[in-house]
Amino acid sequence: MMNEQRIAHTGSIRRTWIAFGLVFVLFCAAVFYVAGVYGQASALKALSVQGRTEASLKVALLQAVLERPRALPLLLAKDRDVEDTLAGSDEAKRIALDRKLVDLVVPTKAAVIYVVNADGIAIAASNWQEEKSFVGNDYRFRSYFSQAMREGGAEHFALGSVSNRPGLYISHRVGSAENPLGVVVVKMEFDQLESDWRDTRRPSFVTDNNHVVLVTSIPSWRFMTAEPLPPQRIDAIRQSLQFGDAPLVPLPIARLQSLAQDASVVRVFLPGGGAIRYLQITVPVSTTDWDLQYLLPVDGAIAADMREYRLLGTLVLLGVFSVAAIWIRRRHVALLAIVREQVAREELERRVEERTRDLSQARDRLQAEISNHKSTEAKLQVVQQDLVQANRLAILGQVAAGVAHEINQPVATIRAYADNSKIFLARQQVELVQENLDLIARLTDRIGAITDDLKALARRGRTAAEPVSPADVLDGALLLLKSRFAAPLGMLQVEPIGADLKVMGGRLRLEQVFINLLQNALEAVESREGGLVTVSAASTDNEVAITVADNGPGIAGTILASLFQPFNSTKEKGLGLGLVICKDIVADYGGRLTVDTDERGTRFTVHLKRA
Repeated sequence: MMNEQRIAHTGSIRRTWIAFGLVFVLFCAAVFYVAGVYGQASALKALSVQGRTEASLKVALLQAVLERPRALPLLLAKDRDVEDTLAGSDEAKRIALDRKLVDLVVPTKAAVIYVVNADGIAIAASNWQEEKSFVGNDYRFRSYFSQAMREGGAEHFALGSVSNRPGLYISHRVGSAENPLGVVVVKMEFDQLESDWRDTRRPSFVTDNNHVVLVTSIPSWRFMTAEPLPPQRIDAIRQSLQFGDAPLVPLPIARLQSLAQDASVVRVFLPGGGAIRYLQITVPVSTTDWDLQYLLPVDGAIAADMREYRLLGTLVLLGVFSVAAIWIRRRHVALLAIVREQVAREELERRVEERTRDLSQARDRLQAEISNHKSTEAKLQVVQQDLVQANRLAILGQVAAGVAHEINQPVATIRAYADNSKIFLARQQVELVQENLDLIARLTDRIGAITDDLKALARRGRTAAEPVSPADVLDGALLLLKSRFAAPLGMLQVEPIGADLKVMGGRLRLEQVFINLLQNALEAVESREGGLVTVSAASTDNEVAITVADNGPGIAGTILASLFQPFNSTKEKGLGLGLVICKDIVADYGGRLTVDTDERGTRFTVHLKRA
């Protein structure tokens, strides 16, 4: 039953994930298609804005180039030398006019300037000394001559019949309409403008009202047509000799998609094969019947935008489907948990029945053991009471030993003062006897304080700390040591300690610490020649370290390991409690006692909190 449920649930999960994968693949394909279409539209829109801006700049530059020479024919038509030369036949005036036209070519950046009489014959030109001079040529067939004679002025783009170079011819009539003397013509070429356009590496060209390419950044496109022309129009253009014998074939451009009236996507076929897609922007050139055609490559921009939008769509899709996958996974886990709980419930019921039988049997065994445990517990209580009593006796013994150890020095000092007092009495030195009795009274008070402290130590009690001066503590300790170490005290050197330096502790208990440390140090050097005991202090912001150092034989390694354990002593009559009591006193005040020993001597350092 359990295996059948698991197999059915596993099959359902597998079918769900297969369907989920198919839906994910379909959505990925849809997102890729929609993102591609949107990315292409977005790229073309951005390129259209960019293309219109750049094309407008090119048109503005073209207009600036056109405006510069337009005023020249008008000014020359009013020039007295031009009128006199056309009205008469003086050869000297004609030559003077030729030279004048030569001087005007360079500053005006015109290709050539020439004057045509009323019969259409050029009588003066800026290139009159060149091999292909315009002087003497008949220009009646040119529309810029006939239109200027008729209307007063004209502009005409054509291929030069003599120079065979394309350019814009700007003409103006000399004289009145009733009595015309001739026409002044200025030819303008666009070589520099076309060179600037080529540097941008983006195709640009200008077409006239017949869709013929006039100015272009690609020389091979000149005099080709942006749109196919009907045969009769082609014949009329050829008969006018405007573009010579140019074939007037369509440009290698095919329109793919129209985005707006002035923008469309085209394909430009390359001479060596292949093609490139461009965005073609058309901008009219004001004051003329020309249009500027500007081409921007679109494949790179479209590919970049398509990648960006496809990546964005993929990330969004992954996010959505990840959430869906997590939800499906949790649902399957929940269903699987339900199946497992059902199986576990059945298994639990079976185990409960078995456990109930086991517990019934165990209950009978426990009832038999309880009576045994009760008797054992009674015996343990008796043993525990015996251990508590033994521990109390051990503590009492340790306190008694500590009292005996610590009051030994004050008692010895009292005996010494008592003996001295007898001597002073015999000498009738009452004042000194009185002083010794005062010291004896103070030492008896000290013995009481020591016993109270040692009882507190046995109870692990802790007295309150207060600021005390280490200098006063050392003075009190030295006072108690004078009776026993009168001569060895000459081996003791105490470095000055500032009176303003304070530590946290109790004066009497700290005196006990330094009495023990100094006594041990003096005993270590008492029998050594050149023995020396030094006491020094060092302080930081938080701590004061007082070091008692001797140059004795040091402490053996076997003893050092158990140095601070009770009843461990190297002295014949020692109790082994002095260092134990010292360590406990220092610890009660939040400090620590450290030892450092070698063959050069031993150094005990008492670390106390600075007040």
